[in-house]
Order: sequence, then structure tokens, then C-alpha cells
Amino acid sequence: MQAPTHDGTGGREPRWAVPPEGGWTADDLDTLPNLPPHTELIDGSLVFACPQTLFHSRAISFFGEYVRAAEPSALETISRFTIDIDRHNRPEPDVIVLPRSVIRSMDQTRAPADSVILLIEVTADETLTRDRETKPVKYARARIPHYWRVENHDGRAVVYVFELEPATGAYTSTGIFHDRMKVSVPFPVDLDLTAITPPRRAADPQ
Repeated sequence: MQAPTHDGTGGREPRWAVPPEGGWTADDLDTLPNLPPHTELIDGSLVFACPQTLFHSRAISFFGEYVRAAEPSALETISRFTIDIDRHNRPEPDVIVLPRSVIRSMDQTRAPADSVILLIEVTADETLTRDRETKPVKYARARIPHYWRVENHDGRAVVYVFELEPATGAYTSTGIFHDRMKVSVPFPVDLDLTAITPPRRAADPQ
């Protein structure tokens, strides 16, 4: 997809910017006008975010809050913040954990991928292939040691946990968690996954 621009004629129809030869770059995300919120750069192409489902919104809030509470004081948890993998790849993971020392100012718009310790993606129908196949390859290449993928299975959260295998440079599965998630790396976390989608309360009696 490409970035919408306007021709200055006062018309309502946008015209679409033509990408430069070789595609957009990571720096372009900070300078292209009129980009929708949460635009990512994948292989030099702009990827626009679709409206969030309630599951997606709740899961991001849940992991942002509870991973932040569990992390050591030297680390920082940030939701929906872009990371630089290379010149043509600047994705926006749903949650990242990285050293506080990487955060230089409140005006910062991205972080280097090789500083990320843990990365969490919450899948949606339109992002499932990217989150299962495309992005993990890029995250592994950036040497991000821990990757969690959160999926909605019939209204319940399932978390797939991966750790980077040093010898191969690829992720290996270290667990699949349904109602409760308990891990010791990259730091101890014990989560009640049923809290992401609590059962509906019965309607109050009239």
C-alpha cells in the first residue's frame, strides 16, 4: 500500500504517493504526510492497520500491564512502538520489552530491533500470515531472543512462546499456553489468560 497525499486543489479524493525506486525506507515513516496511525514498513511497502477487534485491544492492554508489572526495573515495556530492523523493515509490534537505557526522550518514535528482549504480537485475521510466517523470520534475523504470539481461539487467548536458538538463528517453540501462562524467561511471568476475555455477566434482573 502507498501513502495518501492531497493535490492541493481542495478536492476530497486523495492521490497516492509513488514509492521511490527500491521502496520506502524506515526514515520515511517519520516524514510521509497523512499516514494512518500504526502504519508499518515491511519489505519496503507500507502496511496500514485495520480497525482493532475488542480481543486485540484487550490483549494488548493485558500484556502491556502485566508484563510491565513483572519486568525487572532496568527494563521498559512499550505498546505499539516501531522498531528498526533494517532500511526497509520497520514493523510496529503490539508489545516490546527493552532496556530503559534505549529510551532517550519522550519524542522518540522507534527503537533498534537488536535492543528488544521480548516481543509480543496479537494476531488478527488480516495479520495472521505475517505474524506466523513473515515477521518471525525478520525478528529472528534481528536476534530478538523471545517472541510471543497471541491468538484468539473461539474467544479464548492462546499464547505461543518461542525462543531464539543460537546455533540456527531461528525460533524454536518452548510452550503453548491456554488458561494460565507461567514462564521463567526472559523474566518470571505468571499470567491468568482467562482475564483477557472474561465471561459475560448475566443481565441484571428487572
